[in-house]
Amino acid sequence: MNQKKDPAKVSMFALALPLCLEQAFRILVSSIDTVMLSGFDNAAVAAVGMTSQYAFFINILYNVVCVGTMIVLSQFLGAKKSKEELGGIVKASIILVVSFSIIMSFAVIFGTGALLSCYTLEENVRNYAHEYFVIFCGFGSVFIAFNLLQGAVIRAYGYTKQILFATILANICNVIGNALSLYGWFGLPVLGLPGVAVSSVVGNFLSCVYLAVVIKQKKEIQFSLKNLFSIDKVYFKKILKIGIPTAGENLSYNVAQIVIMAMITTLGTAAMSAQVYTQTICRFVYMTAVGIGSATQIKIGYFVGSRNADEAYRNLWYYQLCGTLTSMILIVLMNMGKGFIIPLFTKDPVITGYVSTLLLCSIYLEFGRSLNLISIGGLKGAGDVVFPVSYGIFSMWCIMVLFSYILGLKMGLGLTGFWLAIGTDETTRGLVMLLRWKSRRWQAKALV
Repeated sequence: MNQKKDPAKVSMFALALPLCLEQAFRILVSSIDTVMLSGFDNAAVAAVGMTSQYAFFINILYNVVCVGTMIVLSQFLGAKKSKEELGGIVKASIILVVSFSIIMSFAVIFGTGALLSCYTLEENVRNYAHEYFVIFCGFGSVFIAFNLLQGAVIRAYGYTKQILFATILANICNVIGNALSLYGWFGLPVLGLPGVAVSSVVGNFLSCVYLAVVIKQKKEIQFSLKNLFSIDKVYFKKILKIGIPTAGENLSYNVAQIVIMAMITTLGTAAMSAQVYTQTICRFVYMTAVGIGSATQIKIGYFVGSRNADEAYRNLWYYQLCGTLTSMILIVLMNMGKGFIIPLFTKDPVITGYVSTLLLCSIYLEFGRSLNLISIGGLKGAGDVVFPVSYGIFSMWCIMVLFSYILGLKMGLGLTGFWLAIGTDETTRGLVMLLRWKSRRWQAKALV
């Protein structure tokens, strides 16, 4: 029989380990995808890399609801709120995410052509990008949205292992579908990149089904879909009050990355491919900071909801130290083994040279990224979102984008200049967020 548990008593290790493993598995499969596509066509790699920026943009829109839902639920659980109040938050989030996903589906299906016309692209890259984006983020948008929402609810209740299992299910389906689409096994036709996109949609669908079963089985996650459209408006306000500014930082970052990618496209397809390959490798490093940052957000929400600010303050520093040390060890190991890693993605000597140089720059970048992701997770979990968003927007555009243009294009440093600028943005933002945490001004931002 399924036993109820107190989410606030789940240990940081029990929260963070599945989240880190989830990130590692996502990245592993993404890397396998990239390797498989590189054997098919480098133009397909460039197309997926470019459209991934817009896919991330769509995820940010859904995270307006999902991140807001997770933070509010975490604080409500820490404060021992009633089942009716907890259920009201979940129902409000369902209405919001359904509305957003329908809007985005139509926008992607009918607007991708106009979007790609803004880029200077080789014709085959443009065609690949259009096919992939319309299928994955157009027709598959609703499954992306519900994966994120169900994951946010389950994480808030402390069930991070189940999210890991859902990720494994979706990505195994994705890899098998990719192999069938690209290699024509069992006499099947080679579908190419459209087949890769379809396999991703099917994987997300299966993940949605699995997570729905998990939610139904957990006794403490109780809500009814009855009277779905007559719930109190206060629940929408609480979610959006946190979700909009929280997602605002990620939105600004993603738009800035799109601008940077647009600048990188002027350097040619080799530079675009090198950017994608290096980002793929570095994801294995910052997965730890992402996992610990997400777990930190949940734990700080519990502490703040239960009015235990001193414990929240002390633990953030410990979480930060663990995350940064792990990131530094991993990025050094990646550089030591890059002679074996890079050939897994490409044998092109020009691209190999680019990637090797960027991995050295990544030591600086990953240090700053670990500071930023974990400290901001703590601030958001405490309900302090306006300051991180405001400073983040300033830093992204006045440091990351501006200096990418100056160093990368005007001073002729190319991709190295872009990565140095991004690293400076991450590092300075991380340090400022830690100073914000030290000031303890976040204590006045609790939702309960």
